[in-house]
Amino acid sequence: MPLSTQSQADDEQYVLVASMDNARNLSNILKAITFKDHAIFSATPNGLKVTVEDSKCLQANAFIQAEIFQEFTIKEDLVGFQVNLTVLLDCLSIFGGSTVPGVSTALRMCYKGYGYPLTLFLEEGGVVTVCKINTQEPEEPIDFEFCSNNVTNKVILLSESLKEAFSELDMTSEVLQITMSPSQPYFRLSTFGNSGNAHYDYPKDSEMMELFKCTKTQTNRYKMSLLKPSTKALALSCKVSVRTDIRGFLSLQYLVRNDDGQICFVEYYCCPDEEVEEE
Repeated sequence: MPLSTQSQADDEQYVLVASMDNARNLSNILKAITFKDHAIFSATPNGLKVTVEDSKCLQANAFIQAEIFQEFTIKEDLVGFQVNLTVLLDCLSIFGGSTVPGVSTALRMCYKGYGYPLTLFLEEGGVVTVCKINTQEPEEPIDFEFCSNNVTNKVILLSESLKEAFSELDMTSEVLQITMSPSQPYFRLSTFGNSGNAHYDYPKDSEMMELFKCTKTQTNRYKMSLLKPSTKALALSCKVSVRTDIRGFLSLQYLVRNDDGQICFVEYYCCPDEEVEEE
């Protein structure tokens, strides 16, 4: 890959260098969390975490492990910056995002540190383009304080079945109501839209259900406008973990396989809209 022939002297000045043979593996996962312009990048020796937030109600995180990159060099324990995600995605697809077998855009992403731009070297068919994107000091992401100790209910589903549910429910509804319970209806999605109320139930022994672990009956509503961005991640994923904690906060964790069969995770946190009284 011609990009790797850059002089070692160039590399000395960067605190972060990340390269991959197929830029689509990065752009696809970033598209799954693109619902606001700005994203917070946090790099550690384990890889890259990219965070996007909407007010204080919704947060999406994409986790791209260091192993997914052909080269991942970091000189500090933590390297963080904020960048315009829309601009970054435009740069990553500068060659048109070819889907022709055997043709891919190689990427080398470099960052010198605070105050410097994020520099992308993109190469396809021997042509190299350099993009420089201004960075800002990263804001502190909201801590949703979602910890596994406080999780009351958890199910893992095949993504296909959740896509099917969303296609059957009324998406004109302002809220999605989620009921999770150790007894019937076990796991129920409900909408209240223009065409009336709709429910979609999953039996706990459904072949679409990989794990069912519910300790108490919980019914919470979440604003559909907040959940809609997560359907981008759902479309890419093969499995999804749905968890709620004692406060009714929702975690949707999507397992996404990239073009090379490697696994990345995208997680959405959403705060409840209102508590529904149990009858």
